[in-house]
Amino acid sequence: MKQPTNDELWTMIQAAAEGDKKALETVIFSIQDLVFNLSLRMLGTFPDAEDASQDILLKVITHLSSFKGESSFSTWVFSIASNHLKNYKKHMFAKFPLSFEFYGDDIKNANIRDVPDLTQNVEQSILAEELKLSCTNVMLQCLDTESRCIFILGTMFRVDSRMAGDILGMTPEAYRQRLSRIRKKVAEFLKEYCGAYGDGACRCKDRVNYAIQNHRINPAHLDFTAAVPKEMVEVKEAMEEIDDLSQKFSFCKMYQPPESLKQFIVDFLNSTSFSVVGNA
Repeated sequence: MKQPTNDELWTMIQAAAEGDKKALETVIFSIQDLVFNLSLRMLGTFPDAEDASQDILLKVITHLSSFKGESSFSTWVFSIASNHLKNYKKHMFAKFPLSFEFYGDDIKNANIRDVPDLTQNVEQSILAEELKLSCTNVMLQCLDTESRCIFILGTMFRVDSRMAGDILGMTPEAYRQRLSRIRKKVAEFLKEYCGAYGDGACRCKDRVNYAIQNHRINPAHLDFTAAVPKEMVEVKEAMEEIDDLSQKFSFCKMYQPPESLKQFIVDFLNSTSFSVVGNA
């Protein structure tokens, strides 16, 4: 879907706030990629990201009339989404938190040689790519919640420090300093352990069966490789030169939201629940 210009979006937001369902649908579809990808990086798995995205999009719908254009619409949406995700406790990694120490120990010491073939006739190269994409996403769960949000906004979405400061409630200077420290921490981990993005000995192709055995990937449901768009979606915000680590984080890609998320929006806008919200 072609993204509306800022003027077009503002006109549609005003129309949507006044009850225009078609305008509201366009507005929500224009932000679903942003919301889903932030949720995916913050929470780690597709099912959790979809559930959280639904919650966030409903919040945007029910609070749209409060948006007065005092900031950019994307800043406003990021603020709603970030606050929701930082306090979201229903996802898997809230129950089973990770650390860089645990993740590194698993890479170094896991017994990956005695695992049987569990590939279910799926090509090894496809499963290795799925593991690479999944692993780098799950790695972010080793960061505390706020650090993860800072890293994602700055590295994946390329949000500048003024906008990020508004979203996270900190000064631009504090944001830049924290982002630089966090990026260095992630880069150091990749350099030590990861063979794809650093100098480490870990190779995805060697760990495929181990990952399947431990339910880290599923040959029957290749969420990450299936969600890589043919043309990557770019969030067009200016990223300042925080440090020289940009090439280290090429894994920070955008993914296509599942069709079920789009259908959720359509179904909600056509439901009696929306009628209640629209008339509130």
